[in-house]
Amino acid sequence: MDACEGRPQPHLAALVLARGGSKGIPLKNIKLLAGVPLIGWVLRAAIDAGVFHSIWVSTDHDEIEKVAKQFGAQVHRRSPEVSQDSSTSLEAITEFLNHHHEVDIVGNIQATSPCLHPSDLIKVADMIQKEGFDSVFSVVRRHQFRWSEVKKGENKMTEPQNLNPAKRYRRQDWPGELYENGSFYFAKRHLIEKGYLQGGKMAYYEMRAEHSVDIDIDIDWPIAEQRVLSFGYFGKEPLKEVKLLVCSIDGCLTNGRIYVTEDHKEMVSYDYRDIVGIDLLHKRGIQVRLISDRDCSKTLSAMQLGCVAKVSVTNKLQVLKDWQEDMGLSWKEVAYLGNEESDVECLKQAGMSGVPADACAAAQKAAGYICKSRGGCGAVREFAEHIFLLLEKVNSARKQLEEISSAGKEMGRNENSRKGNKELMEKE
Repeated sequence: MDACEGRPQPHLAALVLARGGSKGIPLKNIKLLAGVPLIGWVLRAAIDAGVFHSIWVSTDHDEIEKVAKQFGAQVHRRSPEVSQDSSTSLEAITEFLNHHHEVDIVGNIQATSPCLHPSDLIKVADMIQKEGFDSVFSVVRRHQFRWSEVKKGENKMTEPQNLNPAKRYRRQDWPGELYENGSFYFAKRHLIEKGYLQGGKMAYYEMRAEHSVDIDIDIDWPIAEQRVLSFGYFGKEPLKEVKLLVCSIDGCLTNGRIYVTEDHKEMVSYDYRDIVGIDLLHKRGIQVRLISDRDCSKTLSAMQLGCVAKVSVTNKLQVLKDWQEDMGLSWKEVAYLGNEESDVECLKQAGMSGVPADACAAAQKAAGYICKSRGGCGAVREFAEHIFLLLEKVNSARKQLEEISSAGKEMGRNENSRKGNKELMEKE
């Protein structure tokens, strides 16, 4: 209810359009980006914003529907008529509204904007619900000089569009220009029904440049992953430095296959890259412990990994809790790599969780990171690299806080010095 008016608050729905067909990258909307399906980044931000009455994904594809539901969204199955290459966002949104009469305001969030943060969505919701705007859309500030295009064969010169070449601005002296970045478009129902996403009492919301990442443009996936790891939203709890990695042996460190010789001896295979990954974790001061449902003590002894291990485990979560308490760690300092249903509760509990590419569906749903590598084929090394990248993010954030704190103290000292000088002059 609106506390001031005593009437029901308008229903604000988040809507992510995610068609299955993509000419550039097949099923791009659920392709893994930094271990998370692309659409998962914006759904996480929308859910944690806490301002939406409902969160929807409009799709025509079964796999996208499955991923959307895993992240807690509801699914609107769009019709073939609005699922064509030529279909517009407005057509898909209008169809959604025709099926959901309870919705008063639509927050159309672009699936390909993985650096979106809940704080942006909260502010925009206030603009459209409390400040009375009919539509709000996202922009980013750019400092780019524009010139007129001269097509081949035309006998004319290019002309400056937003600068005087004789008096070029320095970047710090020029505020730049605002460009739509496509991250989101919020609009009220009555406006959309008239055929507009922007109109009425209209406003823009300026996003930070580092949060303005569009995969449609930044087509180089590895570069996009680095941007997300540096500026993406990872959840409500702040990241902490990982101090313990617990790894399931069968299906993670090995490929899960057991070879039996004629004299009834068991044999398994592993990837040397994973051994290197464990060694790198040790060198970074991160303990690695191993866990298994079955008795594989002889195999571990032969591998000579130098890790604490627990085998024949019937309750993996209890073992994980015992290790966490013995080391005096918070859950945010614990990482877990698993692949089976017996690992699910551990994956949910750990601050950082991952699974190999061939993990079971239940484990994939519970994990925060899905490796590109299969179990026994480099998944441990890959997850170690993921941990190192997130540690860089933690250290970068810590450094920024220290710099801000140092700058604040310096300003405080300068202010106190000025006050002292003023008092001295007054006494004189």
